[in-house]
Amino acid sequence: MPHGPEGSEPGLAAFLRSARARLTPEQAGISDIGRRRVAGLRREELALLAGVSVDYYTRLEQGRSRSASTEVLDSLADALHLDDAERAHLHAIARPTPARRRRGQKPQQVHPTTWLLLDVLDDAHKPAFVLGRRLDVLGQNRLAAGLVADFASMPVAERNQARFVFLDPHARELYADWDQVAADTAAMLRLEAGQRPDDPALENLVGELSIHSPEFRRLWARNNVHRRSIGTKRYQHPLVGALDITYQAMTPGDDPEQTLFVYHADAGSPSEHALRLLADMLTGAAPVSERRSPTSRDRTGPGWR
Repeated sequence: MPHGPEGSEPGLAAFLRSARARLTPEQAGISDIGRRRVAGLRREELALLAGVSVDYYTRLEQGRSRSASTEVLDSLADALHLDDAERAHLHAIARPTPARRRRGQKPQQVHPTTWLLLDVLDDAHKPAFVLGRRLDVLGQNRLAAGLVADFASMPVAERNQARFVFLDPHARELYADWDQVAADTAAMLRLEAGQRPDDPALENLVGELSIHSPEFRRLWARNNVHRRSIGTKRYQHPLVGALDITYQAMTPGDDPEQTLFVYHADAGSPSEHALRLLADMLTGAAPVSERRSPTSRDRTGPGWR
């Protein structure tokens, strides 16, 4: 994705500039001597920490050099205090896989065994859903649909987590910490962009979000990257009120480009009670005997049965 909306270029130069700007001298262990125009490190300071010449680093950051060895990238990652996701992103954008060698992108489908797991988690009052490439929502159980949004009822092109967060007004009301959710979502999409710089569908999504969401444009320009694994979210649900949810992300065995998210509320907590109440409401709308089984779901579009 070398070209596109303002701030969408995920190249090495832009990422290095933003990462350097975020790292303070104190975090880097440098005595802050002299007046600074910005809070981040100077180029010469980062070059010294990474063990490269100032001229070489300057050429990297100005986009005048697109080659860097694995050793140099690791040194820069260490100097910038990058986490695992940021380090992987740095390597991906500095040494991208040639487009001709990329695996063909077939429409993603949720495996029948994963659908069964989603239903089991539903019966256990655990909201769960599956994200694919570009944060497309490939599947969800009934409780996840009731808690967040019923993506199965949306047009295929709208079944996307980033579109929901930035373009659906309900998301701002639903997420009690919307600002953080939005920042994490943009950073997750930026990580995707580094892994798939030649994905036209991803470029179109970034373009759409950039046009319609000033918040997305601002967050996208930060060049932050993020990979969700374990964390918490706060919801303000219109039917059952406030919920504090813990989530865990895992990869289904059949597709490494899919991520299964499972939500959990502490036993005996008000949030667990709220989830059970929501589950009862949803079950009341359709008797248990009429719940759709894994073989009777009728979904249209990629990823849905």
